[in-house]
Amino acid sequence: MIEFEKFELDNGLKVIFHQDLTTPMAVVDIVYNVGARDENENRTGFAHLFEHLMFGGSKNIENFDAPLQMAGGECNAFTNNDITNYYDILPAQNLETALWLESDRMLELAFTPKSLEVQRNVVIEEFKQRYLNQPYGDVWLELRPLIYQQHPYKWATIGKNIDHIADATMEDVKSFFFKHYSPSNATMVIGGNLDFDEVKELVIKWFGDIPAREKYERKLSAEPAQNEKREKTIVRDVPSDAIYMAFRMAERTSPDFYVGDLVSDLLGRGKSSRFFQELITEKKLFTQASAYVSGGWEDGLFIVSGQLTSGVSFSEAEEAIWLELNKLHLNPIDERELTKVKNKFKTSKVFSEQPLMNRVMNIALFDMMGKLDEVNNELQKYDAVTSENIKNFAKYLLIPENSSTLKIKAK
Repeated sequence: MIEFEKFELDNGLKVIFHQDLTTPMAVVDIVYNVGARDENENRTGFAHLFEHLMFGGSKNIENFDAPLQMAGGECNAFTNNDITNYYDILPAQNLETALWLESDRMLELAFTPKSLEVQRNVVIEEFKQRYLNQPYGDVWLELRPLIYQQHPYKWATIGKNIDHIADATMEDVKSFFFKHYSPSNATMVIGGNLDFDEVKELVIKWFGDIPAREKYERKLSAEPAQNEKREKTIVRDVPSDAIYMAFRMAERTSPDFYVGDLVSDLLGRGKSSRFFQELITEKKLFTQASAYVSGGWEDGLFIVSGQLTSGVSFSEAEEAIWLELNKLHLNPIDERELTKVKNKFKTSKVFSEQPLMNRVMNIALFDMMGKLDEVNNELQKYDAVTSENIKNFAKYLLIPENSSTLKIKAK
């Protein structure tokens, strides 16, 4: 049971406190309600660029990392299509150092030409190394536009085109910052061996004077229902042929998310999973096969992927995958197998919540999704999944008309 207390500043910043008396450390986690979905289609990659720019100095503090390190702390961040998350871990008695640093960059970044140039080059190099010059690196650059034709989920967090970042101007950057990185567009969670009243006093001291700024109202193009099988084949310099199949499903907070997550574990998690037993060990069609859900906040994905054994054709591989998917609704899942999958999930869930960092981040993400009260109810939702739920999930979603398949053929 994760316990917490919350309050909100006049400028709209939501603050949640989670006390943990067993640790000498504190965690400060700030989630901004901005991701790749909020970008202009002709200026993509900006949310990720800002993940880097936010460490390039703020209005009154030239260097973010050095003071935090001197206080015994460390920091990092990540961006996805829905949100951007910044976090600091440091000794609890040095909490104020993190609040000082985070408040100043929420107030305003340094916006120096040098910082923009440095971080722009870092992102461009990352684009090349991780997405263009690595085997299977461009999978999501190719697969997303096949799945989504209207919604901004159609481009990856790194962006559609490397030129969008290369051409970013200071005016573009400032406009994006003041539109999205305001107190009213963020949730801050503070956890550790701390006192609520002292934390509240420090938060008001460092964040209370930041201007509220105009609140951004998200208006995105809805993605029409998919009623056709989509396919694309590309040829790349990769070790072996590979196949990626994506099926659209409900959003992260939907009951279907929990069904899909368990189905993905049943098919592709561990050596006792169906894919490992049937596709790799028994039929030897794949050297690797997996299934997972994306957890998109507006429109999620169920993804199946695998690398083919040498000599196996795409048609053989695809037929074998469809056979396993169809079994889910043709042959009701045995209660024993369902219980085993649930138990594996519950074990990993309990272990994942041991670190303070993970608990704090979970609170922040659930609050940002508008479901804070449900942060402690996830296990019950997984427990409530039935074999009938799984049958229906497979029958209505894991079908050709709802599939987008990317085949990567080795040169």
